[in-house]
Amino acid sequence: MIRFDALRVAYDDSVALHGLDLEVAEGEFFTLLGPSGCGKTTALRALAGFVQPTSGRVHVDGRDVTDVPSERRGVGMVFQSYALFPSMTVAENIAFGLSVQRVARAEQRERVDRVAEQVGLRPEQLRRGVAELSGGQQQRVAIARALVLRPRILLLDEPLSNLDAKLRVQLRGELQRLQREVGITTVYVTHDQEEALALSDRIAVLSEGRLAQVGTPREVYEQPATAQVCDFVGEATRLTDAQRRLLAGLDGDGLAGDGEVWVRPEHVRLAVDGGAPAVVRTLAYRGPSTMVGLELAGDPLLAAVPSAAAVDLALGDPVTVGLDAHRVHRFGAAR
Repeated sequence: MIRFDALRVAYDDSVALHGLDLEVAEGEFFTLLGPSGCGKTTALRALAGFVQPTSGRVHVDGRDVTDVPSERRGVGMVFQSYALFPSMTVAENIAFGLSVQRVARAEQRERVDRVAEQVGLRPEQLRRGVAELSGGQQQRVAIARALVLRPRILLLDEPLSNLDAKLRVQLRGELQRLQREVGITTVYVTHDQEEALALSDRIAVLSEGRLAQVGTPREVYEQPATAQVCDFVGEATRLTDAQRRLLAGLDGDGLAGDGEVWVRPEHVRLAVDGGAPAVVRTLAYRGPSTMVGLELAGDPLLAAVPSAAAVDLALGDPVTVGLDAHRVHRFGAAR
């Protein structure tokens, strides 16, 4: 459906994308994930036609669209700021693109009503000004304005970042439901790992303008391709040499050898008979689990513990620690 072929985007001496090769399947909810400045928004804007690549090509449905104007690419885009018109009603905002295309008024009303129902906007809200709506409702208007044009591809540039945490979680589910219902190929940009894991069919993790890994949410989290991916997606601790030596006695040769070793908090076990001695330094309650910050061999180590089991822990408590060597992640040669 979508293919980036060796896409490079440079601005003077700064390179935003270094030869991106990537494919997105039809009907897929595909997320570009990475920290600020990694190139994810540049890739999205190149797909939309707002950025001209320095080299490389963009294909949609087997057609080279690199030099095709944005309005002829069959894409709809929702911006982080929503980019709504404050002087127009909700209905007028949604219908704006249809008006530009000179679609008949009766068809405009029919399509606006249909898409408003899809995104959960009530008929009485269509008559209001956008300034009267909440942030979540404005986000729905922005999505409706994109969908009403019946694009082949929907592009979403951090559309939930301006919302409060609870509303973000609620609208994630609605976005997923809407995408499945409409069946539209969706490319989503975010720096929020939890959001990417919850929403996506597949994720592309970008780092400094390069593709670090592509895979399902489970693959990216459980089988990270690089230390950068392991560190960015979810939480993990890089074990120091001293920690590895101390823990190696518990797991035989499982932690031996060259290269970096990282471990997820959920794979660190407390109260292990004969375990390595550690001290509780921080406690962060997260509902079902508590993130326990440990000091092991003079350096930090994170452990995720069921809150029921962590209820008696206090700062400064001595504990014993163990882990399963087969659950750690290894990367490259030691630096």
